[in-house]
Amino acid sequence: MTTPDAQTDARLLGLMLAGDEDALALLYRRRQGSIYRFALQMSGSPALAEDVAQEVFITLMRDGRNFDPARGTVNAFLLGVARNHVLRRLERDRFYVPMNEGPGDPPAAAGLMASVSGPLDELSRSELIESVRRAVLSLPSRYREVVVLCDLQEMSYAEAAGVLSCAVGTVRSRLHRARALLIEKLRPAREADAALADVKSARCFA
Repeated sequence: MTTPDAQTDARLLGLMLAGDEDALALLYRRRQGSIYRFALQMSGSPALAEDVAQEVFITLMRDGRNFDPARGTVNAFLLGVARNHVLRRLERDRFYVPMNEGPGDPPAAAGLMASVSGPLDELSRSELIESVRRAVLSLPSRYREVVVLCDLQEMSYAEAAGVLSCAVGTVRSRLHRARALLIEKLRPAREADAALADVKSARCFA
């Protein structure tokens, strides 16, 4: 007998639409986190991300029968709904709130930070993480969303294309452009990091 946790998302959705509240609860527990992270990384606002995560499942209860497994996974469907909600909220509110903390360093920052341990190093590292977050948030939405999906959420190009309802080639080209923009935006932070390395090197020979 298949345990509830072993059920696929699609099966849980079918059970939910048939009135199974436990299936809805399990699907919520399984996918709410990724929806929240997507909305947070897109907006920088924890409050907006919380609202979107709730709105996505309200929409799922109302319009879940619109899910078509031939077009992608349930997760891609949910993130597509989340994307629409986020873009509408950002258009309405027209503000971005920089994230001050998160569940870890953004992957986009990984290649920019050295393994350092001093107080000055920790300050530089925190500032660099914040620079990466601000840089991602400052991208136009069509570029920000591919960075969030492919680089931060580590989705494949095909999965991201399913979320965005576009061709894989479009995801590739937007991501290429987005990464180029991020490199340009982060150049001052990288130069500052290089300057700090020079200071540390000089200190070693003092």
